[in-house]
Amino acid sequence: MNVSHFLYDHLKELGTPEAWARLLNLLGLSLILIILVFVIDFIIRRVIRSISVGVAHRTHTHLDDIAISNNVPKYLAHILPLYIAIKALPIVFVDYDYWGALAFKLGKVLVVILFLNILKSVLKSIRDYLRTVPRYMDKPIDSYIQVVMIVGWSLALVAIFAIVTETTIWTFFTALGAASAVILLIFKDSILGFVASIQVSMNDTVRIGDWITMDKYGADGDVIEITLATVKIQNFDKTITTVPTYALISDSFKNWRGMSDSGGRRIKRSLFIKQSGIKYLEQEEIEALKKIDLLTSYLENREKKINDYNTQNDVDKTLLINGRNLTNIGVFRKYMQLYLENHSAVNKDMTLMTRQLQPTTQGIPIEVYVFSADKRWENYEYIMSDIFDHFLASVPYFNLELFELPSHLN
Repeated sequence: MNVSHFLYDHLKELGTPEAWARLLNLLGLSLILIILVFVIDFIIRRVIRSISVGVAHRTHTHLDDIAISNNVPKYLAHILPLYIAIKALPIVFVDYDYWGALAFKLGKVLVVILFLNILKSVLKSIRDYLRTVPRYMDKPIDSYIQVVMIVGWSLALVAIFAIVTETTIWTFFTALGAASAVILLIFKDSILGFVASIQVSMNDTVRIGDWITMDKYGADGDVIEITLATVKIQNFDKTITTVPTYALISDSFKNWRGMSDSGGRRIKRSLFIKQSGIKYLEQEEIEALKKIDLLTSYLENREKKINDYNTQNDVDKTLLINGRNLTNIGVFRKYMQLYLENHSAVNKDMTLMTRQLQPTTQGIPIEVYVFSADKRWENYEYIMSDIFDHFLASVPYFNLELFELPSHLN
């Protein structure tokens, strides 16, 4: 029946005493039902809350406290009053079948919305609880919660549509299949994010709290949130960079978790030595270098082995190039090695070496490759600077020079 015709017919009937009596009966019953439902709802909410609070105080788990803070008991308390209201609708609208049918549909819609709110509060409680469990603190829980809520909202909208139009859910899904391409286009980012979240979690690629670097997005900091659509990264300058979740599997990035979990943080830096200063050491120079405490024992042992070899092989030492000899760059490299081995801030259980790299147009690189025992950024930078401050000041003692581009003063 057309709504305008329905209203017109009933307005015409209001001129009769019977119509007014039915209307007053409807209003009276409606008022009684509303008051009754609100009173029952108030009482049940108070009872359930007091019981849940009492139970929460007696248990050791925090899950019940979190559920109370997320209003789970409150939404559960609405179930019985809403059920009573729906069951009472035929009595209230006994003389108004049309309005009764509309009210019944509205009641069903409210049931769907209520259960959606219960689902939401339960999922939020689970999320907040898992954040307190060390095993799950770094997992992308928000992504899974959002997926479940998307499914819940989708089913709720389908149910509401079926209730309002009085059609079956299968009819709706049949119509939905024709628009699947459009739906996939609309929810493309959500679908990609969902797939990425699963892959990130299963492969343990990124966790909340990981330090990652994504040059493409200008991100360099700690992951603070992983959701279905985005990943939030707090950079070290306290700015927030937001990147799509699927970028974690489609783009390259650097995760520093391996360094954080290891016993040290790598120091890899080179000194560039001018090639023109490299030479064999004369005996006087060797004696002068023996005064350096770290080199005394090494030079004495090394000098003895070299002299024994040269004597046994009757080497002509009128030229230093003959036989075996010490070089200033070799002794300096050994000094760097011994210094690092005796440095208290260097992790001795990890790779520790100084090595000569391939000569370049800027000189010969002597590279330090060690790991600092302290991984904290500010301490790491201090340790590295302290080590190279010493090496830079040590270079002249070996009659070596560091390479630097010449400056021309005007």
